[in-house]
Amino acid sequence: MEKAAFSVLIVSSSQKTTQYLTEMMHGARYSTVTSVTSAGEAKRRFVDNPADLVIINAPLPDDFGVQLAIDLSHDQAAGILILVKSDMYEHTAYKVEDHGILTVARPCTRMTLHQTLSLMIATRSKIKAFEEKTQTLQGKMEEIRLVNRAKWLLVSQLSMSESEAHRYIEKNAKDA
Repeated sequence: MEKAAFSVLIVSSSQKTTQYLTEMMHGARYSTVTSVTSAGEAKRRFVDNPADLVIINAPLPDDFGVQLAIDLSHDQAAGILILVKSDMYEHTAYKVEDHGILTVARPCTRMTLHQTLSLMIATRSKIKAFEEKTQTLQGKMEEIRLVNRAKWLLVSQLSMSESEAHRYIEKNAKDA
């Protein structure tokens, strides 16, 4: 089975951090890596092109980054990571953890970032599988609703019994 590639949005006002993170995101695991420098720009970009993974390097010029992370977590099932100075870690993690957002204290090692990204990818893969299953089930439920509506139309308009209407729909479905 082929592994899925993930799109990444990096939100950082630091060009050095953006470059470092972008270099980490090479290879088949990542389809596209986009970077922006502010929360406002990130929100606009995310509306047009939602990313699978979002990395926010706090603080940003127009927002610390916490509200951006929370806002993005409500809109999509993206994996979101916020990088903060170590003295802000506990306060930030407390605010965002109930929203499913990961927090990592800076400075951190390359290994810590890789492990966190792997965790985000594993979680996002699981969510994608659930989303696909949900769509399939919703499609089946809509099909059942449609058949029930047709059945009750036959019952009310042609005075068929429920079982006669059901057999009639089944027979026509097989013949089609």
